[in-house]
Amino acid sequence: MDPKALYSISYGVFMLATKLDGRMNGCITNTCMQVASNPTRIAISCINGNLTCEMLKKSGIFTLSILDNTCLFETIKHFGLQSGKDADKFGNMTITTDKNGIPYLSWQTCAVLSCKVVDKMDLGSHTMFIAEIDDAFRLSENAPLTYSDYQTKLKPQPVAKPEKEIIGWRCKICKYVYEGAKLPEDFSCPLCGHDASDFEPIYKDE
Repeated sequence: MDPKALYSISYGVFMLATKLDGRMNGCITNTCMQVASNPTRIAISCINGNLTCEMLKKSGIFTLSILDNTCLFETIKHFGLQSGKDADKFGNMTITTDKNGIPYLSWQTCAVLSCKVVDKMDLGSHTMFIAEIDDAFRLSENAPLTYSDYQTKLKPQPVAKPEKEIIGWRCKICKYVYEGAKLPEDFSCPLCGHDASDFEPIYKDE
């Protein structure tokens, strides 16, 4: 199976945030769709190993910042390529919150949804949350960032060093190590679920 074929499915890119016992955390997700109206409900999906997912299962409320086409890779990297278990993602940051006290991004974002979870389903690697929209507002007229544009235009492409021998591959999200010189194109991290594009080579004698 060619995992890049899945990039052809139309997705957006979002920053999902929640708050539990006074702590705020957020992560990047590319899965959100409207699934019902009257009341308006959406479905989102979050990796089970993420702290945001663990917190959301208990808090039941979240914001979804819909990132726009001015978004920088540094924003994706900050919220998506480090774990809230190791870093305070909202520390030293000017925080804007919705009426429930949940943070959202007030920059590089075209719209924000405030939601309450009404149901959830464990899908193995991810949990799907069904949520009712409590509030929604626009921040800019910029077009939303698509997952395809993120993959092809925004995300830095890995560059291997051919003069050095590759002995393994390390997940940039959770640091899981795959041993072997060639990482299968359809490989997914068994710990965090990220695909081969989020692995970096490990060189001999490094």
